[in-house]
Amino acid sequence: MLNIDLHCHSNVSDGMLPPAEVVARAAANSVHVLALTDHDDTSGLAEAAIAARDAGLTLIPGVEISVTWHGQTVHIVGLRINPAHPDLANGLQGIRHGRQERAQRMSDDLARSGIDGAYAGAYGYAANKQMVGRVHFARWLVAQGHVPDVRAAFQRYLTQGKPGYVEHEWTSLDNAVGWIRASGGMAVIAHPGRYAFKAREQQLLLDAFRALGGEGIEVITGSHHPSEYGKWADLARAFGLKASRGADFHAPGEGIDIGRLPALPHYCQPVWQDWPEVAAHAAVA
Repeated sequence: MLNIDLHCHSNVSDGMLPPAEVVARAAANSVHVLALTDHDDTSGLAEAAIAARDAGLTLIPGVEISVTWHGQTVHIVGLRINPAHPDLANGLQGIRHGRQERAQRMSDDLARSGIDGAYAGAYGYAANKQMVGRVHFARWLVAQGHVPDVRAAFQRYLTQGKPGYVEHEWTSLDNAVGWIRASGGMAVIAHPGRYAFKAREQQLLLDAFRALGGEGIEVITGSHHPSEYGKWADLARAFGLKASRGADFHAPGEGIDIGRLPALPHYCQPVWQDWPEVAAHAAVA
C-alpha cells in the first residue's frame, strides 16, 4: 500500500524546513506520494519537484488557500494545481498582501498587552517575508519566554478573543474553489474538525463547497483526534466527497510527522483514486 501524505508546509509559508528538506524527510519516512501545500504561496514547488525526482518520490503540486466563510477562517487545499495559472497566481498574490497587513495589526495588538517588538521578532522567523503568520509569532513568543511552547502561544495569545488575534477577511470560498478548478486542480476542505461550526453550519459549508465544484475533505489529518476520523469519513460519504489524508506537518516536534498517519477507512473513496501519477508510482513500487 502506498504511503500518501497530501498536506504539509515548508518555510515558504509557516513550516520550519526548506521545501527540499521537507521532501527528504518525507522520503526518509517512506512516503511515496507527497503534496506540498504551503499557505497562499506556491513558490516552493519548483525546489520540491527537483528534490522529489531525486528521491524517487511523486510530488503533487498543491497550495492551502485562506478563506473567510460565515465569519470564520476556513482553509481549502488545492491538489494537482497548475501554479502558473493566472487566476490562481493573481488570487494568491492578493491574499499575501493582506497577510502582511494582518501581521502588523497582530503586533500592534500584542504591544497593547505589553509585548513589544513582535512584528520584528516574527519577521525574523519567516523565511518568506511575505508570509509572516501566527506560527511565526508563536515561535517568537516561545523564544522570548512568554510561553513554553507553540500550542500555549496559540491558546494564550493568538486565538479569537486573546491578545494578538485580529479579525481578517480572507478570500471567498467561491474564489478559492474557482481558482483551484481553473488551474486544473482538485479542491479539498482542510482539517474540518478544527472549525468551530455547529452541525447545521457544517452541513451548509459542505453543501456550498460541493455546489461550487469542491471534491474532497480531509478525513485523516494531524489536526483531527483519532476519535474524529469516523465522523468525517461518514460525512464525506454522506455528502459525496472524496477523502484525503495529510499530516499538516510544519516542523519536527510540532504535531504529527509526515507520513505517520493511519490509512483511510476502507469505505472512503480516496481523492487520489483516479490520479495517473499515483497509479504510475504504484506500478513501479
